[in-house]
Amino acid sequence: MQQITLKIDGMMCGMCESHINESIRNNFSVKKVTSSHTKGETVILTENDLDEAKLKETIDKTGYKLLSVSKAPYEKKKGFFSFLKK
Repeated sequence: MQQITLKIDGMMCGMCESHINESIRNNFSVKKVTSSHTKGETVILTENDLDEAKLKETIDKTGYKLLSVSKAPYEKKKGFFSFLKK
């Protein structure tokens, strides 16, 4: 699983976040997408690597500006009581 973080300029409200999330879901096969207009970023969890050029094109079509893309392996966070599970 891979975590891709997009820095996006122009998001001002919750509807902006929804617009970005919907565009990504419609154009890519992803597990989860979350956006934050206060942080100016979108986080994508996916099994497959996504094409950066297509990401930029998808974001540009929505009227927002993609500033940067960073990729990192995703490791699921363990819960507080996970040490009890065997």
